[in-house]
Amino acid sequence: MSEISVMKDRIRELAKEKNARIFAHYYVPDDVQDIADEIGDSFYLARRATETDADMIVLCGVRFMGESAKILNPGKKVIIPEINADCPMAHMATVEMIREVRKEYPGCAVVCYVNSTAELKAESDVCVTSANALNIVRKLPAKDIYFIPDRNLAHFIDDQLPEKHFIFNDGFCHVHNSITPEQIDKAKELKPGALVLVHPECVPDVVSRADYVGSTSGIIKYVDNSDADEFIIVTEMGVLHQLKTRHPDKKFYTAGPMQLCPNMKKVSLERVLHALCDEEPEITLLDDIMDKARRPMEEMLRLA
Repeated sequence: MSEISVMKDRIRELAKEKNARIFAHYYVPDDVQDIADEIGDSFYLARRATETDADMIVLCGVRFMGESAKILNPGKKVIIPEINADCPMAHMATVEMIREVRKEYPGCAVVCYVNSTAELKAESDVCVTSANALNIVRKLPAKDIYFIPDRNLAHFIDDQLPEKHFIFNDGFCHVHNSITPEQIDKAKELKPGALVLVHPECVPDVVSRADYVGSTSGIIKYVDNSDADEFIIVTEMGVLHQLKTRHPDKKFYTAGPMQLCPNMKKVSLERVLHALCDEEPEITLLDDIMDKARRPMEEMLRLA
């Protein structure tokens, strides 16, 4: 038996002994996805975190995901295998800016992408994910929308809701933002029969070239329901593992060589095993922050 197989077996044994559930995002390494009890995008993991009867949640992803699980489950122990796996975009807005915008636009709704720190969530009216942002913002009574932190997702939603007035923040995902229109054009030239599936964190000129735009889970569902057999996947390449597993008869390509999040890739089987053994690093947050951040997250679950 290989070392990896032994490690996977030990992880499963420990998880059973400790009544722990392993949650993994689509962007973490393939072998970590393979040992997860739950695998999905941010919205799915956030929702499932409220439904599990486990005593411990092992969140295989970046820090804001662990914080979200803890906010929704204050009584559970939430551990994250790599505490230094962070999302730069989660920090690309400030509490001070939120308060300034509220002064300038009284009655505005502060819509916080779930890819954000607990402190930003605590200052917001509702959280959203790429899977539910359009649906939720459409339902909000406010006309003025301050969307943080991602400007690209905000522009994608704004284009579909002309009745709203968006105030844009200057945040972005460095992986999606770095994908260029020229890369899409080249990929289509090389694979003219392939459909282009794009994540809305990409820049507008990339989004405009897509056959489909949606969240990671939306991209997977699109492939599930499509008769096409070739796809150019324009999001973090970790999702290719699920796509190839579910559809071994279909072909998948990326638009460029750097569709990779180094922080997501910090999560490894070794770190998952150590986290379960030691029950750390544990996500801890101040009660006041958790209480304030829980309201917009619960509002997200209600509206979605």
